[in-house]
This record gives sequence, C-alpha cells and structure tokens, in this order.
Amino acid sequence: MDARAIIARIRNGSPLERTELSWFANGLADGRVSDAQAGAFAMAVLLKGLGEAGRTDLTLAMRDSGRRLDWALDGPVIDKHSTGGIGDCVSLVLAPALAACGAYVPMISGRGLGHTGGTLDKLESIPGLATQLDEAAFRDLVARAGCAIVGASAEMVPADRRLYAVRDVTATVESLDLITASILSKKLAAGLEGLVLDVKTGSGAFMKCDADARALAEALVETANAAGCRTSAVVSDMNQPVAPALGNALEVAEAMRVLKGGTHGRLGALSIDLAGEALRLGGLAEAREIGAHMVSKTLSDGSAAAHFGRMVAALGGPNDFVENWESHLPVADVIRDLPAPRTGHVVAMDGEAMGLAVIGLGGGRQVETDRVNPAVGLDRVLPLGTSVAKGDPLLRVHAASEDHADRAAARLEQAIVIGDASARIPSLIHGRLG
Repeated sequence: MDARAIIARIRNGSPLERTELSWFANGLADGRVSDAQAGAFAMAVLLKGLGEAGRTDLTLAMRDSGRRLDWALDGPVIDKHSTGGIGDCVSLVLAPALAACGAYVPMISGRGLGHTGGTLDKLESIPGLATQLDEAAFRDLVARAGCAIVGASAEMVPADRRLYAVRDVTATVESLDLITASILSKKLAAGLEGLVLDVKTGSGAFMKCDADARALAEALVETANAAGCRTSAVVSDMNQPVAPALGNALEVAEAMRVLKGGTHGRLGALSIDLAGEALRLGGLAEAREIGAHMVSKTLSDGSAAAHFGRMVAALGGPNDFVENWESHLPVADVIRDLPAPRTGHVVAMDGEAMGLAVIGLGGGRQVETDRVNPAVGLDRVLPLGTSVAKGDPLLRVHAASEDHADRAAARLEQAIVIGDASARIPSLIHGRLG
C-alpha cells in the first residue's frame, strides 16, 4: 500500500477499506509514514471526515498498533474518561470507589493539556509517588489494590502518540474523528469491559457549547460500542470548576475530603454519578442509581479511601497518606485571598482564563520541558450564585511569590463576573447518552 494513495482517497471523499487504515496506523507506529504524510492525513480527515465505519476502523487500527492488555480477574474491568476541564479530580475519587465495589480499574491517564490539569500531575504532587510502571507492576497493582492510575507505556498505542503530536502543530486537533480515535484507542487497548465518558461543556471545557459536546459524546459512544466495549456518556457542566480548587496538590486535597466522607458538593456528586453508571455497565449494579448508592457507601465507610491509600503506597507515596494527607501535601509560599470588587452575586466564570492563571502560577506547562510546581493554584473558589459583599474573598491564590500572586490576581479579576442579580446556575448534568 501507499500513504499517498490513502491520503488522496480521503481528500477525494472516497471511503477507505479497513486494511488501508490498519496499514496507515502501523506506518505511523513504525515510521513508514512520514511526518508530512501524517499531517496531510490529519488535515484530509478534518476536512472530509471518515464516516462512522471509517472512524471505528481507525480507532481499532490505532488500538492494534501496539501492545494490548487482557485480564483474568474476578470482577469487571471498567474505567472512566473525561474530556478535560478545571478542578476535575473525579478520577481520584472514582477509581478507588469502583475498586471498593468489586471492580478493577486500569486507568491510563495523561498530563495537563492546554488550560486543563492532568491526573498524573495531580497524583505526582504526593511526595515520592511515580506514575510510570512496567506492565508486570501495573497488572500486579490492579489485582492487589483494585485500581491503578498510571501513564501509558511506550508499547501501547504508538500510532496515537505519533499522530497526536502532528495534530498539535498542524491545526487539526478539532477533528471529531481524530479526537474519537485518540481517546478510544488508548482506552480499548487497556482491555476494558465497560467505559463511562464524561464529556465537558462550558467555559472551562474544550467544547464550549452543548451541541458540540453532544456531537462528540455521540461519536465516542457509537464508536466504542461498535468496537465491543459497553459505553455510555454524560455531558456535564464546566461553567465552573468541578471541585472548588484548581492546582495539583489542592485538587488532591479536595479529592481526599470526599474520600474521607466529607460534604460531597459538585465533585462528590459527579464522581458518584459516573461511578454508579460504570458499575451498571460492568454488571455490578442493575441501575445507575443502585450503583451510585453503592459508591456513596464506600465514601462513608472508608473503603474507597483504603483502596486509594493502597494504590498511593504501591506507587511510592507515603504509607500513611490517607491518615495524614494534609501533612504530606506541599504548601505554597504565598497564600492570599482575592477580594470581590463589588457587592453582588457571582454570575459567571471564564473557566479557561482561570485554568490559564494556574498555568501562569507554575501549576502546569507552557512548554513540554517546564517543571510543574505542585503547590500552586486556587482554592476556596465560591460557586456560581453566591452572594458577596465588596471585599469578601472570591477564592484563595496559592503562589510561589508575591509577584506571581499579583499577576494571577489581575487575570482572575477579569475572569469572575459579579452581577446585581443571581444568574441561573447550570445543572451539573446536561444530558446522557447510551
């Protein structure tokens, strides 16, 4: 086969055979396809699309470009994926809660992307913890703790790693077909039996409007089910942070408060909802509501926290992290309030700007080689609809220096809108599919 002929067929709107997409994915993995050809392929797919069958074929071809996992465990292998947002530390609650319910969760996660935080960066704010494991250690951790949140190995889905890097520099990230194949190829390679998807919509999400988020959710659910993995999706709100904190250690702290049975709030509510649906997909609950009740029990009785503690210790973190997490997490040098500029109500937030403010504090990467400061970020973020008097704290800034705090405050003052009347607060769940 020939890469140029495959690219030309997509450019001309002709459907591709499964074998052609398989050849191209393998060519990405082994270098037979050049960067120029990968970029041309991505642009052709962006402009012409692959259709439902072609999208599924590309997803499976990318899945099969490297190592695939299979499992022989005494419970279902299930997982969750979020399309990214701010204050989204759901995975840290959901994975151990599912494990406490008898499921196994081999969660392969990533770093921060754009204005959103990465689950691996959050976990690595725990001293000593490392998220890269070889396959044998990964399998052992899943079997012993019931859950493992780790980075992808070099052997898994090499076609996606190559194509993703090309998409990032060729203005083709937005392709629905390529987004779908990228997300699902990694999840399917993990050998899942069930997958729940959290597709974000709103100012802090990549998809700013419901229609775009729903279109992505539909593509993901259709493709994953066609590939043989029971999958459903939730379209959830990202017009304000999921947790009242943005930043690696600060989000771990919020997850620990939920795992230790604290007030649930938006973070707990979304974690319980998604985990309940995952239990339904895995056959451990007859309905999402029953699964949600099972998950709530693991948060109140401490069993979810115990599974989290076993995972943290196995990844090199402190053995007593669950009991003494506040003393282990790093603390910023400067912590100060951001005062409300006027009396009124919190009526809107620019979530993307808030996420970028955290990046500017050093809580994420502006270039790949940047070192992340795990202590910086925002916490005590007031929810939409809250009434405030002039000077009341809207949130706290955690910074490495006064200068960094000043710059973040200037950004955040523009990102949070105070109005005279309380605005309608969007519901946490905008829709469900599957």
